[in-house]
Amino acid sequence: MLTNPQVFDGAPAAQSLKQEYDEFILQRIEEYKDQLRRAELLAIADEAVRELESGSDDQLVLTEVLVLEHVDRLIMRRLNLPTYRRWRERHVRLRRAQQEPTHWGLDPDTPLSRFAGPTPADAVALVVGGGAASAALYLASHGRSVLFIDSELAAVEGAEARAAGEALAARFQALVVDLGTWIPDVQPWLAVLDPATLTTLEGQQRHDVIAELKRRTCAGGSHLILPSNPPEGVTPLAPEAMQTYYSDWQLERPRRRGGAAGRGRWFLATRP
Repeated sequence: MLTNPQVFDGAPAAQSLKQEYDEFILQRIEEYKDQLRRAELLAIADEAVRELESGSDDQLVLTEVLVLEHVDRLIMRRLNLPTYRRWRERHVRLRRAQQEPTHWGLDPDTPLSRFAGPTPADAVALVVGGGAASAALYLASHGRSVLFIDSELAAVEGAEARAAGEALAARFQALVVDLGTWIPDVQPWLAVLDPATLTTLEGQQRHDVIAELKRRTCAGGSHLILPSNPPEGVTPLAPEAMQTYYSDWQLERPRRRGGAAGRGRWFLATRP
């Protein structure tokens, strides 16, 4: 049925702020190097050698490692990259803003907020479909380890770029996945599904994919099914149709004023 040619490495190890800072600096330096021509990079290396020679005693041996480290320091100066203290102050403010749902275009009362609290260290949230990318980034901003999958390369690259720009790359991984063929080898505590992603599958394929996701989900874990917003010309999957796949799970639906169950909105399914 569904094969697993690629194994997901699991939740990344938790990082300290200092480790996040070091990763941020390294990423900016490597991005800058990628933009340089070979001659320009060699010129920086020559400058690094001159500075090291002028500021050292005769006993210092200029190794390749020393030169490369000084090249990175020169690039840090050119880019005016922040010190750890300055970065940490900005980082804390950024995280505070990111942890608001509206930062990602989500409703202030999004059901995702209930999953923003503490979780086991190795817990992974699986987010399926480009329409759920904001949910993936919101969860990552709360320290959750997230695996985002979609069948479109553009959606995956866009989510990765946003995660990098928001300094969330350490908690965010993304893969291009053909759901009709395989699912990454992961056992999520939470799966967030964009139903529009499933509209391209035949009925039996859709059944098999959801059944496999249910089987993989940890005991007591949940699936959050978002409102369906398929591309133009594609028939949306009604919430009632999606709910039939979860008849053996506990369902929660949003409530309208007056107590009536909402239609055309999200629903939450929890594994017994």
